[in-house]
Amino acid sequence: MKFAKIVFWGAGIWGVLTLAPLYFIFDMIGRQDPPAITHPLFYYGFVGVALAWQFAFFAIAKDPARFRLMMIPSVLEKLAFGIPAIVLYVERRLSGSDAVLGCVDLLFGALFLAAFSSTAP
Repeated sequence: MKFAKIVFWGAGIWGVLTLAPLYFIFDMIGRQDPPAITHPLFYYGFVGVALAWQFAFFAIAKDPARFRLMMIPSVLEKLAFGIPAIVLYVERRLSGSDAVLGCVDLLFGALFLAAFSSTAP
């Protein structure tokens, strides 16, 4: 149970630290990694949904046994970003530094599965 707490606290903290700044760098992304973002609703929608999941991770971390079943959709949340990032990188449509973020999500997905397995129902 302690493993699950550490994993989900770590994932939530990492997520908040990496996602929250995205609200403030919309224009900078377009300048540093053209082309500019043309669909701001998709961008802010992604950031908002992903950030909301970080608070679900905090809830799971507080009581992993109680929220054990929420670990399954948590894995899916990580796969939903990690797999496309790797596919896009392989297709040479994504930079290596962006692919690393996808790998971090895949790592957390694997850790979430391990947490699920190690937490008694």
